[in-house]
Amino acid sequence: MNRHSTQEQPTVFIVDDDPSVLRSLTRMFQLEGYAVEGFAHPRQMLERGPGKRPGCVVMDLRMPELNGLELQAQLRQVGWMQPIIFISGHGDVPAVVKAMKAGAVDFLSKPFSTAELQAAVERALAQDRVASSAEQELAALRARFSKLTPREQQVCRMVAQGMLNKQIAAELGTAEQTVRLQRSRVMDKLEVDSVAELVRLLERLEPSQPTSGKSPGL
Repeated sequence: MNRHSTQEQPTVFIVDDDPSVLRSLTRMFQLEGYAVEGFAHPRQMLERGPGKRPGCVVMDLRMPELNGLELQAQLRQVGWMQPIIFISGHGDVPAVVKAMKAGAVDFLSKPFSTAELQAAVERALAQDRVASSAEQELAALRARFSKLTPREQQVCRMVAQGMLNKQIAAELGTAEQTVRLQRSRVMDKLEVDSVAELVRLLERLEPSQPTSGKSPGL
């Protein structure tokens, strides 16, 4: 039974060099209402390019030429962001640890039940939806920030550090009234109503930039 609308239909990307396993998993996920793309060779997936989201990748660990761990690394390099689930009949502890440290969301050892795999896929898809939403929100914030002039960006950062208008004016060698106007434009363009919101927005855009302990002034 199809549990997903066409518009929101998530995609399960399957990579397995065993034709029977690939066919079986493809059929199973199709019956569950997912869009499915199967690849019999890891390089086919790399050549395809990043898929749409929401989605997840189900891949075998041991494959010819390019094993699952190597494919995992190369997928990230070419822009695949979907969560990865490993399946394997040969998974040892070092392989599991390496896969999970590299960002895999699950590692199922064969034999596993259909219910276990479906549950793992649902967890991966939920994670991808959250990540995709966060990335879209961040992209929107960056677009708003890009509307600021270089001077407005400078004023924005100073405000977020807790500097008063008169302090900013002295630092920039300009009139306090000019800073007040620039600050107002910053708030309008970034669509924020308070200094607290401005600080949170800037922390998301520039997390490596430290802010001072000063209280934001007006």
